Amino acid sequence: MKNYNHKKIEKKLQEKWKKANLFKTDFENSEKQKFYILDMFPYPSGDGLHMGHTENYTITDTYFRFLSMNGKNVLHPQGFDAFGLPAENYAIKTGIHPAKTINQTTKRFREQIDNIGALYDFQNGKVVTSNPNYYK
Repeated sequence: MKNYNHKKIEKKLQEKWKKANLFKTDFENSEKQKFYILDMFPYPSGDGLHMGHTENYTITDTYFRFLSMNGKNVLHPQGFDAFGLPAENYAIKTGIHPAKTINQTTKRFREQIDNIGALYDFQNGKVVTSNPNYYK
């Protein structure tokens, strides 16, 4: 396996998946059976995801792909539990206002989720619990 360049191959496949909209859910215009898979949202109160996130997201991503490949219409949203003590404690630790740290960490988490190749519908199902539209 000397010639296997995982960075090149995985990036190429991830771009192909994005172009094909494999993550997209269209419940209004579909006759397919509907499914909903929800992961626990990470607290954006650190420098990045940890292996526990990766383990859990791999499990639900695999199930999402299985259902999708078997003709199901699956909503697989992702979000960030950014409201409460974890975000506040991280802001205190870093000395940066929570609104700024949440913006930075959610961006970093999103990059990491994309890097592992997990397919989430961030267009239809992105949730950030500190957003006033969420808790309104």
